[in-house]
Amino acid sequence: MTDFMRSIICSKQETKEPFYVLDLGAVTTPMDRWTRALPTVQPYYAVKCNPNLNFLGAMAALGTNFDCASQAEIESILSLGVSPDRIIFANPCKAESHIKYAASVGVNLTTFDSIDEIKKMQCKNGTQNDSGARCPLGSKFDALPEEVETLLRAAQTAQLTVVGISFHIGSASTDSFAYQQAIAAAKTAFEMATKLGMRQMSVLNIGGGFMANSQFDETATVVKAAIQSCFGNYSGLTVIAEPGRFFAESVFTLATNIISKRIRNELREYWISDGIYGSLNCIILDNAIVKCMPLALTSNLENPACKGSRTYNLTVFGPTCDALDTALKEKIV
Repeated sequence: MTDFMRSIICSKQETKEPFYVLDLGAVTTPMDRWTRALPTVQPYYAVKCNPNLNFLGAMAALGTNFDCASQAEIESILSLGVSPDRIIFANPCKAESHIKYAASVGVNLTTFDSIDEIKKMQCKNGTQNDSGARCPLGSKFDALPEEVETLLRAAQTAQLTVVGISFHIGSASTDSFAYQQAIAAAKTAFEMATKLGMRQMSVLNIGGGFMANSQFDETATVVKAAIQSCFGNYSGLTVIAEPGRFFAESVFTLATNIISKRIRNELREYWISDGIYGSLNCIILDNAIVKCMPLALTSNLENPACKGSRTYNLTVFGPTCDALDTALKEKIV
């Protein structure tokens, strides 16, 4: 990978703009890990996480389904030849034109968490009796437990077929046991729908936010145990999830150029050509911790040739005049 990145840098010495490298050969690694840990949970890759068409094409070739949040995302996935029944329109607050488009191309599985959204789907979906709908119990867009019955009744009145329940415990969550509570709450909603005389629901969506770190195995264990406990005797259940970063974060590498530097005693300060107002916005928006690795072999501590070399405190700033635009602060390099 590093040799390939150096070849790109050498071929573009005049521009020296930041760029991403996608390792297509590594795409299967997170998929294999997911399949081993959660074999009964179908992943719907969250397109909003990284909509690179080459990456999406590789995911599609692996048989992945897709979580789309807009008309543009649906169009991207359909352009790859993916069948519309492999797409979920997972946005509880949609533009009416997007609802109409999704229905026209056969994307019939979507989400709602308000009566207003039910009305929009009823008016804009010309095939309302065949449309799928889910009732999210998640975080930013959510239905409170006491609102679930009202929403189910409203969907029933609108002749929308509620096929399941969805929740999202939060992006990059570190609380594995939150899934336990959410799955139990989903089971309560399933039972409520049955009491209302609705068709038996068949979809449980456990959302996204999964991280490809050591905690994933613990999370998978908790999820499997909770599903078995709450839905072990439930026949015909399909469990899906909407992972994004789990698949995307390990296959993309960002290369940036050092555009300025300053030395203050033992502290080395560098300005790079990308920052929080660009590719590194995840530092602010998602509390991400980025890993910085000098590409030059002479300064890369992971290179055996650098063993014993002197180290310095390193701070890395983005290119803007905003002091908040900081990628790393006092890292040993």
